[in-house]
Amino acid sequence: MTEVLSAPLVVEFPFTRSLGPVQSAFLTGLRERAVLGVRTADGKVLVPPVEYDPRTAEELRDLVEVATTGTVTTWAWNPDPRRGQPLGSPFAWVLVRLDGADTSLLHALDAPGPDAVRTGMRVRVRWAAERTGAITDIACFEPYEEGEPVVHQVTPHSGEFAGEAAVTGIVAAARLDYTYSPGRAQSQYIRALSGRRTVGERCPSCRKVYVPPRGACPTCGVATDEQVEVGPRGTVTTFCVVNIKAKNLDIEVPYVYAHIALDGADLALHGRIGGIPYDQVRMGLRVEPVWTDGGRYPDHYRPTGEPDADYDTYKELV
Repeated sequence: MTEVLSAPLVVEFPFTRSLGPVQSAFLTGLRERAVLGVRTADGKVLVPPVEYDPRTAEELRDLVEVATTGTVTTWAWNPDPRRGQPLGSPFAWVLVRLDGADTSLLHALDAPGPDAVRTGMRVRVRWAAERTGAITDIACFEPYEEGEPVVHQVTPHSGEFAGEAAVTGIVAAARLDYTYSPGRAQSQYIRALSGRRTVGERCPSCRKVYVPPRGACPTCGVATDEQVEVGPRGTVTTFCVVNIKAKNLDIEVPYVYAHIALDGADLALHGRIGGIPYDQVRMGLRVEPVWTDGGRYPDHYRPTGEPDADYDTYKELV
């Protein structure tokens, strides 16, 4: 029985977005140690603010400032904080209804343990030492025990602050850490690559060979287990020119990514084309793999010098 591979995998990218007037005012306010909400037509104050009423879909622009103290409405203890979370030590995730608001804000509560957290407890904002106009300008919430609950009068706010310019955009780091297991068929495919071989699997019904193998025919839906070696040469069926340099990718632009139908395969896989100017890559170009130094997988494909393939030989794979 084939041992199935597994390995840790990280998907990470910066997500850049622009802000409308409401979100811009909210984040600019956090930078200035103020929390803004937005008032709906029926008088409710929503924190965090949104551009449109979730009940009526009407546009909202009536900004109001609320207190930096509030009440925990519900909570959950986090005993093992992960990378990028607000606090490095165990903390509680809490929903806090700030005084003057009608909705709750999700954030972290710095508490010594779950026994110190309860629904209804009073808390206040702990501001970050350096604020840039992001939700992380609220470092966390902390217990608040000064006297009676604070009654805050909600007051209108223009959303404008003295000093630095308004925050008009943010960059949020998106990251997903998980363990990936490719399954039996692709484990065999990966092991074959380490020996500079490319294998697919043949469908017992339609007899097509799919690379990379999936363990089942994508056309017929039946299981596959007959292994077939394909390539190593193949034909460019379609391609695109990449003009944007990707972070941490040491490849000069422009370059070409193509769908390549390896000889003997009935499904094109994708790979980078090298060894030829980008503007000379074409459909029908015959290519072969150039392996990485360790020989674990093709780094790119280069022209073989053969005549271009006739369109009729690969038209079903375009």
